Amino acid sequence: QVQLVESGGRSVQAGDTLRLSCAVSGLTFRSYAMGWFRQAPGKEREFVAGINWNSGRSDYTDSVKGRFTISRDDAKNTVFLQMNSLNVEDTAVYYCAARLGTSGYVYLNNHHYTYWGQGTQVTVSS
Repeated sequence: QVQLVESGGRSVQAGDTLRLSCAVSGLTFRSYAMGWFRQAPGKEREFVAGINWNSGRSDYTDSVKGRFTISRDDAKNTVFLQMNSLNVEDTAVYYCAARLGTSGYVYLNNHHYTYWGQGTQVTVSS
């Protein structure tokens, strides 16, 4: 049974830092591309960051470039999202997602992903 379990979300002040973790089990983690998505109230789920399965290549949505960093630890079957300089617009439920990696791509669309976690709430207040 595949499980993705996010953690690390909480309420913070604007300008603060958070690191989200997503622990993965039930699949060969090193063969999977990973992504982070978020969904704010009343909005569609949006891509935040992704990392490929083999080279560590990553990509980000424009609004988080320079502030967020995605990384993975294949020995621990975990993907991370380091979030710096948080602002109110970053408030959302954050989800991690996994799909079997192909050709080193970073997948940007939620339809590309096979497995999803339950999400962790990040709330940023001014």
